[in-house]
Amino acid sequence: MEKIKVFTGNANRPLAIEICDHLGIQLGKSEVKSFSDGEVFVELQESVRGVEVYVVQSTSIPCNNNLMELLIMLDAFKRASAGSVTAVIPYYGYARQDRKVAPRTPITAKLVADLLTVAGATRIVCVDLHAGQIQGFFNIPVDHLYATPVLLNYIKENFHDDIVIVSPDAGGVERARAFAKRLGANLAIIDKRRPRPNVSEVMNIIGEVEGKTAIILDDMIDTAGTITQAAAALEEKGAKQIYACCTHAVLSGPAIERLEKSPISELVVTNTIPKRDSATSDKIKRLSVGPLLGEAIRRIHYGESVSSLFV
Repeated sequence: MEKIKVFTGNANRPLAIEICDHLGIQLGKSEVKSFSDGEVFVELQESVRGVEVYVVQSTSIPCNNNLMELLIMLDAFKRASAGSVTAVIPYYGYARQDRKVAPRTPITAKLVADLLTVAGATRIVCVDLHAGQIQGFFNIPVDHLYATPVLLNYIKENFHDDIVIVSPDAGGVERARAFAKRLGANLAIIDKRRPRPNVSEVMNIIGEVEGKTAIILDDMIDTAGTITQAAAALEEKGAKQIYACCTHAVLSGPAIERLEKSPISELVVTNTIPKRDSATSDKIKRLSVGPLLGEAIRRIHYGESVSSLFV
């Protein structure tokens, strides 16, 4: 591992340290700070010439700051003659705008992909992209990892009753079906419709949830509107207990208030996005993807299969 160095910005330093612990190496020395006007300054404090560099940085809150830190760090490594530069992005911000949903709107997921490549990234490692096709926005290798093993292990160890995996919308059906298959559990889908403007949404549940432990599964939770509405619909249909799992806990705006008022007993998330003081709740259980990312980096370095991590 002498030719590997892992660096991080300010977005998720604890996760970067966990990755280094798994690899048995020290976190790379760098200074990432801001001038008084907010302009980002980066200085590498050790040589990276010819080295395989990994930069760990989630583009989460504050997403614009963290994205600029990542871009400037990539440029610094490129100009310092690193052998290769892999951007490890546990949470890929701007992924929700992956197509034109209305006239005259941008495709920011593609814009960010172009920025990362031009800045100097030679490979991307990310976790649970909001849309898998974002991999195609890059002309460099992309290793798309999944938090599935981490969440599955937790569910297997803690839920033994008759459970049903619930997709909160039509877009998450494939993810929920994969979990249900591996757990040998039933699948339910929430069909959300708004009959006409200014009329509240109608929640129809496809599948049997009465008397069962319902586990709502999603890739990310931002304001928690969808997931708490789903929980209320499940409660109304007679679900015995309601839990929720997601990879990316964005938890912005009224998310915590909605979570506290909801019938959700526990929300299980990962640490792709670091814990914030303004987004804490006794209902939230955080799991680590550090060993998963560390193992992926080790396999990339030795030319081993990464996809076999998720078989």
